[in-house]
Amino acid sequence: MEDRLISFSSTALLIAFLLYLVSALFFVFTVTGRTKSAEEKQYIKQKWGRLGFGLTVIGFGFHAAYYVLRWIGQGHAPLSSMFEFMSFLAMMTVLGFIVIYRMYRTTILGVFVLLLAVTLLGWASVFDTTPKPLVPALQSHWLKLHVATVALGEGLFAVGFAAGLMYLIRTVDQHKSSWHTVMLEWVLAAILMVIGFVGLVFTFSFLDYEAQFKYINERGQEQVLTYTLPPLAGPYEGEQLSQERMRPLFETPSWMQGRDAPRKFNTLIWSVLVGGVLYILLRLLAGKRLGAVIQPWLADLKPSMLDEISYRAIIIAFPIFTLGGLVFAMIWAEEAWGRFWGWDPKEVWALITWLFYASYIHLRLTKGWEGMKSAWLAVLGFVIIMFNLVFVNLVIAGLHSYVSG
Repeated sequence: MEDRLISFSSTALLIAFLLYLVSALFFVFTVTGRTKSAEEKQYIKQKWGRLGFGLTVIGFGFHAAYYVLRWIGQGHAPLSSMFEFMSFLAMMTVLGFIVIYRMYRTTILGVFVLLLAVTLLGWASVFDTTPKPLVPALQSHWLKLHVATVALGEGLFAVGFAAGLMYLIRTVDQHKSSWHTVMLEWVLAAILMVIGFVGLVFTFSFLDYEAQFKYINERGQEQVLTYTLPPLAGPYEGEQLSQERMRPLFETPSWMQGRDAPRKFNTLIWSVLVGGVLYILLRLLAGKRLGAVIQPWLADLKPSMLDEISYRAIIIAFPIFTLGGLVFAMIWAEEAWGRFWGWDPKEVWALITWLFYASYIHLRLTKGWEGMKSAWLAVLGFVIIMFNLVFVNLVIAGLHSYVSG
């Protein structure tokens, strides 16, 4: 029975993924295509916008069904692995969009937020999806309270990021080169790197690709490491066991031997390469900056409204993140490890994230940092969150390393 529920939950998550993708396409239709009049353009925007929002809500329903079925099937809240957390973060991002959309009815926001949710779901599927029993430190009701509120806060921060990015694309002058255009292109290139990474992993997972190496880890123990992408960077002084597979072009540095670091470094290289190639190809096809390509889609949007949406999402998210990322986290840490604070890497970066958004709100309210400055802070804040999720979770060892699977 439990296996069947887990299977049903996986199906529900796949349906949600597809519905989000179709919803994003419907939202795209609201800003593309040629129309004869302003009335016709408004009619198309309302028609496709309603369809896109309706499918988003249905997709969210399937996403919630996945969560409930997996919870029942495995006997505990599905929040204890990277797959489960990233899936829940995607759901909270969509929930944040639904709330903000009901307030502002901005259809193009759905394109950015839903594509972000789809990317998060694709990224989640990269990790091990097998249900696992909870380790002792996670057997607490604080797991649900802490992780759920953190994910909801970060989901709303993601909406603020999307609106801030839209503001920058809408307002940055693309007719001349400036640090704004350069930084905006770097952000778009980074997004393509994440998308390319997800697509690459899906491709090689479909091909059932594996390459194994034997090497000595940082503890002096012999370890077998399995690569799921072709090995550009092999383990330091490693022996390749899969002779029929591609030989590494070089070895990772001698200090990069712990916690599957060589494989993760190899994945990072592939992500940068694929994202870079995608960016260059799109630039060549378009013949101009990607920001300049997207900018006409946002021409009908008022920058002041995008600025308000970004700020509103962040101001709602901040107290939620404060409650989950600091208050609940410290109470749980005291219960699990006997101390409220221990300078664990995840704790430090949660504090950095909180201080950053606290500074954002302070600068906005007291220094009048609105518009361009506020948008850049909204984008940078989410970059910090993703750094915490990717680099700190997967590379830096700490007491929170149990969520890396």
